[in-house]
Amino acid sequence: MTNFSSHSFAGQKALIRVDFNVPLNSNLEITDDNRMRAAIPTIQKILQDGGSVILMSHLGRPKEGPTDKYSLRHIVAHLSQLLKGQPILFATDCIGQEATDLAAGLQPGQVLLLENLRFYKEEEKGDKDFAAKLAQLGDVYVNDAFGTAHRAHASTAVIADFFPAGKKLFGLLMEKEVVAAEKVLHSGARPFTAIVGGAKVSDKILILENLLEKATDIIIGGGMAYTFMKAMGGNIGNSLCENDRIETALELLKKAAEKGVKIHLPADSVIADKFDANAQTATAPSNNIPDGWMGLDISEQACNHFASVIHLSKVILWNGPMGVFEMEKFRKGTLAIAQAVAEATANGAFSLVGGGDSVAAVNQFGYADKVSFVSTGGGAMLEYFEGKELPGIAAIK
Repeated sequence: MTNFSSHSFAGQKALIRVDFNVPLNSNLEITDDNRMRAAIPTIQKILQDGGSVILMSHLGRPKEGPTDKYSLRHIVAHLSQLLKGQPILFATDCIGQEATDLAAGLQPGQVLLLENLRFYKEEEKGDKDFAAKLAQLGDVYVNDAFGTAHRAHASTAVIADFFPAGKKLFGLLMEKEVVAAEKVLHSGARPFTAIVGGAKVSDKILILENLLEKATDIIIGGGMAYTFMKAMGGNIGNSLCENDRIETALELLKKAAEKGVKIHLPADSVIADKFDANAQTATAPSNNIPDGWMGLDISEQACNHFASVIHLSKVILWNGPMGVFEMEKFRKGTLAIAQAVAEATANGAFSLVGGGDSVAAVNQFGYADKVSFVSTGGGAMLEYFEGKELPGIAAIK
């Protein structure tokens, strides 16, 4: 596989699949540009080599073909800013005459952004003819969109068939993502602690099963912890619970015991009388929550216990918050985890944070630069840790 850093793009038109699927507010202004920033080093390296850049991405989930609020033209000005004032050419379609002409006329050092790929149903269907039309625009294909690597779409996987070996590469971001994920799964350093949170066991079953093969310790927090508590005979009041997953939870606990993996559940919880930022709150043992109350965060004992496990770790994977951290009253648990992960990292542990909510949390709490790696791909990272081969990675490897 060709290494991006050692490849010279001089005189080449690089067709780059980026993940510019950024959130826009009602005024169509970008509210979080992390994904755009993440792609800048790849773009700059190609331009510095004397190559030109054709960028393609999706934005949102347009249902009915071209829709103005999902047009990538809304991000052109910001992209130009991130590239230090570089003018950006924009094609109002991702295939067709205008795109072909603009791509053909590109000079070294120029940047062209194509319109939203998902204005065509063929993109998500992984259509070969559509991929072929996109492929004609560039000399070399670079996939730098880890966030979409788990989708077998035309621009993320199928298109690679139209480029010979040596002309299809991972961008710098994709390389970093793959290296970080591999490091967590295959470094062999112990203790390896996986922190898994979020609302539902069902969303995380596959990742938990795969981690039972790798981790020494698994910390479980968030809404999903109460399904485990109930499975073990606890009273969880009105806390979130997936009753159809109680057997699954018991099986996971049994498998963990057989494999010698320690599962850590929160001893105590911050409870509330309703799901509301202004609810009455109290604390209770997580397995003895009064009727009419619900657990919305982990409490002090759990915070201390989880932190002590994290502090001893050499490798840490964090996916999912410990509570409803969007509300002030229920953010202490997630903050405590962020702090502990940052401290362990400062002491030499390798830490990877991935999945939308945990990434939002480390960014919000100001810990993003205090962990080893923050993944840009939520679903893609999850599937990677579930042990699946990602089409976007396989297509280039």
